Amino acid sequence: MNNGLVNAIIAYIMWGVLPLYWKLFNDVPAGEILSHRVVWSFVFMGILVAVQRRWSDMKRIAASRTILLPLAASGLLIAANWLIFIWAVNNGHIVETSLGYYLNPLLNVLLAVVFLREKPNRGQWLAIAIAGSAVLIIAIDYGRFPWVAISLAASFGLYGFAKKKIVQDASVGLLSETAVVLPIAIGYWIYLAAAGKTTAWTLPASTFVELLLSGVVTALPLLFFARAAARMALSALGFVQYIGPTIMLLLSIFVFKELVSPVLLVGFALIWTSLIVYAVASVRGTRLAKAS
Repeated sequence: MNNGLVNAIIAYIMWGVLPLYWKLFNDVPAGEILSHRVVWSFVFMGILVAVQRRWSDMKRIAASRTILLPLAASGLLIAANWLIFIWAVNNGHIVETSLGYYLNPLLNVLLAVVFLREKPNRGQWLAIAIAGSAVLIIAIDYGRFPWVAISLAASFGLYGFAKKKIVQDASVGLLSETAVVLPIAIGYWIYLAAAGKTTAWTLPASTFVELLLSGVVTALPLLFFARAAARMALSALGFVQYIGPTIMLLLSIFVFKELVSPVLLVGFALIWTSLIVYAVASVRGTRLAKAS
């Protein structure tokens, strides 16, 4: 559990600061950024798996439909999440991305209760209620249907659920996921070249090198997340996730100067209150379980 918690914290801190990275490519369309993200993630993970000498595991996955199909689903879900996130960041919707990842832990708890039969205790249910109220307040104050937030929460929540159902090494699993969407990414490259719409390849050399590093930037937090998902309850993992959107919210206020209403700040305070309540309830629950 402790090892899982450390991995989760590292992953969510990395994801929290990602808007700073994607802002480097404001002039590149989101779909093109996504295609590069997929290709270079596959290259990076391929090198990593080769160093680990795990290619035999890839052959085993390719030959097993029961393993390959869930990995294909998780690959498509995370690719959809990446596309929405990149588009939102580069079109001035960082506050809404933050809201989406605030929604995600609630979805994680719902999935855990319904499908994994996890049973939160009373204190944890109280934390969930506080967080749900905060998200509702934020959504009402936002003034319109937050489709970006809902899409991000749904895609990443289902991805986390899929990862809980897949018993696979983190490196091999991530390489398999990127392999699923790799043909789509390369096909999109071919389309852009044929249509004369390529943007990324015309970037200054230094910026293009930064784009090449998107494989590392993408893969590292996902590796930490996969290790955390294998060691933590899905509901607990969801609440640690508040680290990421909190960092995003602070970036939107102090770095990107997006307008944030006082109501949103109240919601922010309520969410952190729920996180503290959840942590205390979890510790008490663990102690009672050991005592019995």
